Amino acid sequence: MVTNVTNFSRSGLYDWMAQRVSAVVLAAYFLFLLGYLIANPGLEYAQWHELYSANWMRIFSLLALVALSVHAWVGMWTISTDYLTNMAIGKWATGVRFLFQAGCGIAMFTFFVWGVQILWGI
Repeated sequence: MVTNVTNFSRSGLYDWMAQRVSAVVLAAYFLFLLGYLIANPGLEYAQWHELYSANWMRIFSLLALVALSVHAWVGMWTISTDYLTNMAIGKWATGVRFLFQAGCGIAMFTFFVWGVQILWGI
């Protein structure tokens, strides 16, 4: 049996809700960007820079980045607990699962920090 030591919210219901809410935020961000690209067919760097210089867009992008991080973590945690089990890979499952989750966590943290640096020019 897999324990809930490393999941996002310690509850399947909250993980499910986090996955759905983050998906809605990501869909809204994607649809906004798609609409912006369609509305500005000859998009140049100056327009793109102007869009991302606005604080509301930076905040919206940061919200999408947080949503992406939550969505990815819940998804990867679920994959690791469903497929990296003793039945599937043997007695080393706990260690392999820990390394997989640690690698995912480090990668998501790195991408999040990198995204914040890109958005806010730190």
